Amino acid sequence: MSCCSKPKHDDHSHSHSHSGGCCSPAPKEHSHSGGCCSPAPKEDSHSGGCCSAPKKQQQAPTKITRLMTIEDILGMFPFKAQKLSQEITNAGLHCVGCHAAVWETLEGGMMSHGKTNEQIDELVHRLNVLLEEPIDQSSISITARGASKFLEILNDENKQGWGMRFAEEMAGCNGFEYVLDFSEKADAEDQIFTSNGIEIHVKKAMVPRLLGSEIDFVDGLRGSGFKISNPNVRSSCGCGTSHNY
Repeated sequence: MSCCSKPKHDDHSHSHSHSGGCCSPAPKEHSHSGGCCSPAPKEDSHSGGCCSAPKKQQQAPTKITRLMTIEDILGMFPFKAQKLSQEITNAGLHCVGCHAAVWETLEGGMMSHGKTNEQIDELVHRLNVLLEEPIDQSSISITARGASKFLEILNDENKQGWGMRFAEEMAGCNGFEYVLDFSEKADAEDQIFTSNGIEIHVKKAMVPRLLGSEIDFVDGLRGSGFKISNPNVRSSCGCGTSHNY
């Protein structure tokens, strides 16, 4: 509805009905102020009249700063939560994850671990570089490191030539958890993605939610395993396995 169109009868029922519609004549006792759509007084021009362009909503932060809490960082950028969490862990904050003191700021956590200002600034820089990394949302991929580890596991299991089954199921503290398994061959209802020599089989019904995901293998103090970064998630726990849309 345009600013000057006639409002619906039940629209904004809580507003002051005595003032009339957006473009209705102003009551006589307030005639000195002009109608709703008359030019706003110069001294109030910064606030805009009823027909002025709406103010832009405050945009969410696009950069990570040292004064953000770990919880805020993982919560504001859930599509990169796994990579960010791993980078923070690599920097020495080994408690990052589902049981971390995530209310600490990045600065406070690093300093409590004996890190210098230079090391904090370097971590913040690396985290922002991760945020700016482009995401291919037209495919599902596995990193070279992940592919190498998967081929190693296939060899150990005598399943050479098999593909990877990538799926998700209802579980975890945030709604869904990823599932990775062996897949001898694709089913009729599968879509096949090939990355670094690995066939990734995904049920077509799940593809829209998983498209753009990157599968990686990490070996760290919080355990080794395959980790997934998914650009479609809207919330994620620090461990990167539980997520929601």
